[in-house]
Amino acid sequence: MTRAIVTPAILPPAALAELKDWLGITTAQDDAPLTALLHTGLELCERFTGLMPLAATIEEVLAITGDWQVLSTRPVQAITGVDGIPADAPRFALPASAYAIDLDADGGGRVRVLAQGAAGRVAVRCTAGLAPDWASLPAPFRQGIMRLAAHQHRTREGDGAAPLPPAAVAALWRPWRQVRLA
Repeated sequence: MTRAIVTPAILPPAALAELKDWLGITTAQDDAPLTALLHTGLELCERFTGLMPLAATIEEVLAITGDWQVLSTRPVQAITGVDGIPADAPRFALPASAYAIDLDADGGGRVRVLAQGAAGRVAVRCTAGLAPDWASLPAPFRQGIMRLAAHQHRTREGDGAAPLPPAAVAALWRPWRQVRLA
């Protein structure tokens, strides 16, 4: 299984302004690296909690087994399409009658291919994320991402990398952490 972000989450200027206010920065000189730190914070938040913080369009490529297959991205808001991928031909959209989809109450998404046609694999597109935008993101996520970006900015010239996330950030995210057996 491979995963690709087709349309990344939108990080609004308000998030950068919040970080700059947190750090006491008033100039635009560091905007690019600070924005990069916010994006890194979003990625680390997802890795730590198992939940994608902001809505994005994702594509996961799965082998066809005939069984229900769980998408790795959570929480899935909608499965928007399933394409067949043959070994030696272009992709094609599977008709809705050729697959079944299921969204679990806990944010999981599942797909089952019923009629694969010439496809050996499928590409499943979905919209996933806890919140549609930065303002709607639960406060522990926003604060954790902000604190992590600020921590990384402050320690950028230190002697060595400290374990991530810092304890204060982990404490904010831990109640949201989803652990799954592989």
